[in-house]
Amino acid sequence: MVGRLALPVIRDVGCPALAFRWRGSKARATRAAVVTWRAMRILITGAGRAIGAATATGLSRAGHEVVATARDVSTLDDLEVALRLPLDVTDPRSVAAALDAAGDLDAVVNNAARNGKGPLEAHPIDDIEGIFATNVFGMLRVVQPLLPAWRARGSGVVVNVSSIQGRVATPLDGAYSASKYALESFSETLHYELGHFGIRVVIIEPGYTAPGMKRGERTPGDPAYAELWEQWEHTDRVVTGPSGRPGPDTVATAIRNALEDPDTPLRVPVGEDAAMVLGARSSLGDAEFEATMRAVLGATW
Repeated sequence: MVGRLALPVIRDVGCPALAFRWRGSKARATRAAVVTWRAMRILITGAGRAIGAATATGLSRAGHEVVATARDVSTLDDLEVALRLPLDVTDPRSVAAALDAAGDLDAVVNNAARNGKGPLEAHPIDDIEGIFATNVFGMLRVVQPLLPAWRARGSGVVVNVSSIQGRVATPLDGAYSASKYALESFSETLHYELGHFGIRVVIIEPGYTAPGMKRGERTPGDPAYAELWEQWEHTDRVVTGPSGRPGPDTVATAIRNALEDPDTPLRVPVGEDAAMVLGARSSLGDAEFEATMRAVLGATW
């Protein structure tokens, strides 16, 4: 399976038909010849909607073998992929069955996620546990069984779809944000542990992109929070403008690049808003960042 791993993509070439002619340690790319890298076999969780579906479509069109999975396998019917499988990442038996049916894999994209909104004062603990079961432990359930074989062969790619909220927490999204912080922490640890064996780990950090998740449980909390709800529900329009959140194709492209390009860094922010917010967060102290974001969003809470 090592031979499946794709060579780096040269992005300024309009056509993917490239040939690499080796002379010593250097490669020359020409436009006229055929593709010299073989398709990777890639499993995607949460492939039924938005980012997952766009990623499955983009990777298939690029020539990769895509194993698309979702809890409701009927959401995969319109995808042109190598294989469609049911997968509930919170169920160990479902994970084992899906991995067995998928066969040897070169990479996995952990995109399955769920959310839930509400002030932490009132957010039910069992719902928070459910969010972590999908967003954090689901990733580990999928990745852990793959690693022994990947270590033995010296290759593999794990792409974990996080969020800007994995770096910057926000009101009323505490449970979701905390799960993405945890996902990033686990991903960074995996990066340090697995790089030695030739296994790459990449964290994708979309900004305000339409994620396509089913709406999670909404816990209004005490009426004292009504003003916070009202203010925060207007933030999308402030950040993304009147056209609303952009579609998932930009994120899908970032995921494809992460899979194909071995020089991809550990973290990949996606979207102008992600770059802006994360840049501000890294350069400002806590109080300065809070004041800046309040001013941008017009928040008085």
